Amino acid sequence: MNEVQTQPATNDAWGGADEVEVLTFALDGEVFALEAVLVQEIMDLTTETAVPGAPAFVGSVINFRGKVIPLADLRAAFGLAAAEATIDSRIVVIETTVGGEAVLVGLRTDKVHEVTALIRADREAPPSVGMRWRPEFIRCLVKRGGEFIVVPDLQAIFSHQHDGRSATGAPSSTHH
Repeated sequence: MNEVQTQPATNDAWGGADEVEVLTFALDGEVFALEAVLVQEIMDLTTETAVPGAPAFVGSVINFRGKVIPLADLRAAFGLAAAEATIDSRIVVIETTVGGEAVLVGLRTDKVHEVTALIRADREAPPSVGMRWRPEFIRCLVKRGGEFIVVPDLQAIFSHQHDGRSATGAPSSTHH
């Protein structure tokens, strides 16, 4: 049986499997998903320390088990308006690779939903027109029920930040 290749070939979370386990969460009314194996912990909001001169995407740090880790705001990466924290807001601590190095990062979310499985056959490449987000920051969209779940490309997002550019593509202004 031939499968139509409509999804991106890089950063394949499925690794050849028919499904992948993910943690779903909300941002600005949209459902996003991260591979569950990346998730280290889901935390209530905690004290943040602002980092002067840092871009909005990683404008603060938090204490995670005695370590200082950056707190990333995917809203900034996707050009979404900032939002006030609510009783449902959480921080999802993940381990990812940035610049070839494994790092812990906290991700601010509006609400954490569930751990679930996404099916390989239900994914689609992001459309090149009409997206409200940068398509290079989206790994794929997965249809489930009547909604789409956005699977962000964390490697692209963090690599973009690591290369010294802001989430909007402008050079970061970091002052020492």
